[in-house]
Amino acid sequence: MTDKPEHLPERLALLADINAAKFLSTGVLSGHEAPPYIALNKITEPVDARGARTEVVPIRDLIDDVMHLFRDDVRTKADAWLAPRLHATLRLSRREAADSRLWNFLALAVAPDYVVWRHLPAKGRNGLPPMVAASRFSGAHYTQAFSRLWWAAELFRDGSDYGPAQVACGNQDVLNTVLRLDIIDHRPTAQALMRLVTKKTVTTGREVNALAVVTNAAASTLMYDVLAEDEDWDGDAFDAWVEEADSAPPVPRKVMPTGPDDGPVPPAAVDTLVDRFTEFFEDARVRGRLEGEDQPVT
Repeated sequence: MTDKPEHLPERLALLADINAAKFLSTGVLSGHEAPPYIALNKITEPVDARGARTEVVPIRDLIDDVMHLFRDDVRTKADAWLAPRLHATLRLSRREAADSRLWNFLALAVAPDYVVWRHLPAKGRNGLPPMVAASRFSGAHYTQAFSRLWWAAELFRDGSDYGPAQVACGNQDVLNTVLRLDIIDHRPTAQALMRLVTKKTVTTGREVNALAVVTNAAASTLMYDVLAEDEDWDGDAFDAWVEEADSAPPVPRKVMPTGPDDGPVPPAAVDTLVDRFTEFFEDARVRGRLEGEDQPVT
């Protein structure tokens, strides 16, 4: 299994997608080989940011802690613990977080062992050894091992409260399905979906997927941002949170960290969408339901 890199880079850097792909050999994807760190670091570019938030050690310490804490547990449970803490450690702007080169670097140069630890399947296919999907190292924001957690924390947090993000990351169907939807860029929509999960209105993976389908489809005719208006985003508060990285203490391990204080989602807007989404879900087709149950059958 891939070991922790012996010589960590001091600072974050950027690794282009085309270059990352060159290092995704069968050995790396199966965890039998480490990436060639020296060659890899020679083709990276420095990040524009400066200061503490570009330091690698706090991120690596966080990765070591999550693998230790969940070493004997179901590893999907690690997502809900790591996501808010990764977000609070990596104080990125959305523009910075949208750069896949940063996540490529984290996965290959800083913590390839985590990617294998978290995403290596139990069995291989077609007689091949088990291998991590290449998209976990270098892929879309909702698939890549680290970016999916950062973006889940960003899109599902309620202002400084990471509680809803923890709920989202505790449900693999939310991470695998809902995180792909453009509608969660609207904060009341994201909070309303998590409210239904928290209330156990939806519980199974099939129900989460059905809810995602109907709410996304309804967005083509209903303007959620008009139906449930959000307050203006406090960008200055978010920027201040990013700039405070140099003086911020390490993120806590035993309690939830505090996110940027850019304002909570208006409760009335969330309530409006919870009622509407509940109606949608009552009419949703949930695959596998038996006739006579509350939800219709596909």
